[in-house]
Amino acid sequence: MSVSLAKGQNGPLDVSDVVVSVQLAAAADLSALLVTSNGKVRSDADFVFFNQPTGPGVQLVPNPGGIASLRVSLAGVPADIEQVRAVITLDDASSNFGRSAAPTARVSDAAGNVLYEYVIDGLTAESIVIALEVYRRQGAWKVRAVGQGYAGGFAALVTDHGVSVDDAPPPPPTPVAAPAPITPPSSVAPTTYNQPPQQQPSYNAPPVPPAPPAYNQPPAYNQGPTPPAYPPAQQPAYNQQPAYNQAPPAPPVQNQPPAQQPEVSLVKGRPVSLTKGQKVTLRKEGGVALTMIQMGLGWDPIKKSGLFGSRTADVDLDASALLYADGNLVDVCYYGQLTSKDGSVRHMGDNLTGDGEGDDEVMLVDLQRVPAHVTAVIFTVTSYRGHTFEQVSNAFCRLVDSTTNSELARYTLQGGMAFTGMVMAKVYRANGEWKLQAIGEGIQAKHAGEAAPQLGRFLTA
Repeated sequence: MSVSLAKGQNGPLDVSDVVVSVQLAAAADLSALLVTSNGKVRSDADFVFFNQPTGPGVQLVPNPGGIASLRVSLAGVPADIEQVRAVITLDDASSNFGRSAAPTARVSDAAGNVLYEYVIDGLTAESIVIALEVYRRQGAWKVRAVGQGYAGGFAALVTDHGVSVDDAPPPPPTPVAAPAPITPPSSVAPTTYNQPPQQQPSYNAPPVPPAPPAYNQPPAYNQGPTPPAYPPAQQPAYNQQPAYNQAPPAPPVQNQPPAQQPEVSLVKGRPVSLTKGQKVTLRKEGGVALTMIQMGLGWDPIKKSGLFGSRTADVDLDASALLYADGNLVDVCYYGQLTSKDGSVRHMGDNLTGDGEGDDEVMLVDLQRVPAHVTAVIFTVTSYRGHTFEQVSNAFCRLVDSTTNSELARYTLQGGMAFTGMVMAKVYRANGEWKLQAIGEGIQAKHAGEAAPQLGRFLTA
């Protein structure tokens, strides 16, 4: 039976090998620092992480679909190493542990039996935490629950432990770079060239009162006419493309909410680039109704360039199609049920990483077989492992005529959002014909079951 530890508590280890693992809803990395009695590593070789998975007596063991674990061979840890510190680092440095359930750290034996468990509660704004440490005391090994959040950033943490960071970003410029030397000569009043405000404030103040503040406060150059065009209340629109779907909308589209946008026509050989909320009737040029379509959904995981190398996060997004009859969910097609019960919608297979060119997942829809009582099919993309769309680039959906394999319309998301799900598009009946609407709205959902209760508002839009 495992023992639950509270912060600061310790317990003995009577085994030769232990495995440290963590459970956390958010995407994160586990690493280890092997330190001596002075709290420092002996060299960079004592830092075990994803780009250096092996150290003296410690190995990082990958976990497909989850967070890697640390295997510690206590007999293999060098005699001058007194502590092996396990560190949890969130993938998204702009996020924090307070946004999800408290992480749990576990220490198990080599057979997988859990010896100790520590729920690391009390974390709020931290994105890095020293979870626990395996340490020597009077010739025996013990484990201690640490739970120490670190506010200085990942580079600061490892640097404080003696790890050299050669490619760390340069420090921000000091304030001395900001004064008057950057002042353009053409904009300086003649009387102020030889009378700097710092030396003769009384002489310059009467004739040109505005001049000294402007020269000594460079930020004022960036606070001119530009900010009013992008007031703070509208800044989040950069990550919630496009901005005109949010209240209050920008003036150019103030009277054009997505539901009122003009529909576009499908023309042979000229795919339509849809914008958020835009609609298109599913018939080709000449009025021929489409019968078999495919909805291709794609994305690319963002490559992370960190201090210790670069890698691509294992982002597992899943495409789903949910069938509705007058607001009621009647069927679903997703990775767990690749064909709808009526056979009208088929999922062509799950992509676990987003790697590769083109569509990552494809849904085939036979519009002629969709039951008459089904009024809408909503296409969603959800993040199975809880990554947000801030960690995804090039997310898109595209409509393809399955008969000719030609692309008819495409909708692309230009910015990442702090959501684990995205409602991409809707195919629905209107006046006896099928139409497509681009949606692009974020939701919090890891699979179709969590998405379904949130989709009612899109059925009437």
